[in-house]
Amino acid sequence: MQSEGSALDAALAELERDHAVKEISGWETGFANLSRALDGIRPGLYLLIGAPAIGKTSFARQVLDQVVLQNHVAGIFFSFADTREELRIRTLARLSGLDQREIRRGSAYLLHWYGVPRLSAGEPEDLPPSWDKLKRVTQEAKNWLNKIYLLECVPAITIEQIEAQIAALRLQSQSEQMMIVIDDCQRLNGVHQARDARLQIIAEQLQQTALKFKLPVLAVWPDLEGGSSAAQRWAEKTASPDVVLVMERDSTQRQSVDELRQAIILRVVKNRGGEKGRLAYEFAPAFATFTETV
Repeated sequence: MQSEGSALDAALAELERDHAVKEISGWETGFANLSRALDGIRPGLYLLIGAPAIGKTSFARQVLDQVVLQNHVAGIFFSFADTREELRIRTLARLSGLDQREIRRGSAYLLHWYGVPRLSAGEPEDLPPSWDKLKRVTQEAKNWLNKIYLLECVPAITIEQIEAQIAALRLQSQSEQMMIVIDDCQRLNGVHQARDARLQIIAEQLQQTALKFKLPVLAVWPDLEGGSSAAQRWAEKTASPDVVLVMERDSTQRQSVDELRQAIILRVVKNRGGEKGRLAYEFAPAFATFTETV
């Protein structure tokens, strides 16, 4: 056992080292304003809440991709609704600037490892020119995509099984540091209470998972009640999350830059000991891409 007094010099030296190289204490999110608002991504539970079809899954996948890319860590995406192919197409659309529908049309060519086409029949000239761009960005991204694992969850999966997968992939990736995303976490099995009670129980379980592995867990929860004026209520529904993010459409902008983009507000309604905030984004659903705006 070591007293706090004897450990203080080493602790201060470590803090000095950290602040000498970074402006934030956690991992970069790939979104400058979000990184500053959260002081980076650190171990703990991040709860992302928003209405259905607002872009929560695309945002969570983009954040995971950017955290893995910028911080050289591993990542796991647990999905209850989207298939691996759908999640891959979101990343490919964002990286290539190609419409998701255009990429899906290429599925006839048998998508092979993140969209690289392998013909089962036909000639190479049958491929549209956009596939060259898709192949190029795929090759460029392979390094960090090799650190991401996409898992389709069966409805009966439990927290214990999620933890077993995390432990196994941590070992397989040979990386102690990784980020976890659990999309549609309300579908986790083993909790049968009413919706609000279910949120509290699942949030507590996921918080314990984050503490157990000393990892950040981004959990996505659907807001079926709606109402932007009630965003703050989510911070009061459960005490477990370190951070609560509420995603809303910006009602002050009836029309965005163009018809293909939506104005989105991300409210930081709970932040571990830090300031709360309101961050603005443009969301292009066709390309599964969020862009920070001033």
